[in-house]
Amino acid sequence: MSKSISKTIFELFLTFFKIGAFTFGGGWVMIAMMEKDIVDKHKWFTKEEFIDNLAIAQSMPGILAVNMAVLVGNKIAKKWGAFYSALGTILPSFIVILTIAIFFVTINDNPVVERVFKGIRPAVVALIIAPVFTTAKSAKINIKNFWVPLSTALLITFCGFSPIAFIALAIVYGIARCYFSNRETKTE
Repeated sequence: MSKSISKTIFELFLTFFKIGAFTFGGGWVMIAMMEKDIVDKHKWFTKEEFIDNLAIAQSMPGILAVNMAVLVGNKIAKKWGAFYSALGTILPSFIVILTIAIFFVTINDNPVVERVFKGIRPAVVALIIAPVFTTAKSAKINIKNFWVPLSTALLITFCGFSPIAFIALAIVYGIARCYFSNRETKTE
């Protein structure tokens, strides 16, 4: 393995380790930090590529952050990039969970720990909401089309519709739109 590839893989690992270590609340909380590092800092993806890969990562089974790490790592350094990016994302959580499991018996009923978790909850909600706005902006959601994600979210949340059904509908719509768009281009 050449020195530049080793350096790139190490950079991928460190980037995703940092993302995994300093974001709490799951994959959606990590999105803002990922976008900053992947798009703005390292320029591994354009904003459009980031949004497209985010959609792919979300529709794949598994953890959003790990799926995204695999996609980025694979693009930058193929299988070893994917492996070390995923490892970087997973390792901080593993270390924290292992540490908590070891010491949980002694901190289980600690009032300070309970207050810390109560304080973290509202911050996590804000961290989940923030990427929604940046993703909507990047996906070109505006006053004319905001009803699509809004109605989808409402139908999933309150009516029990499956997110998989909406993903399938979006795929069919995208294929149909591309097909008819290509037909119009050929007839001109």
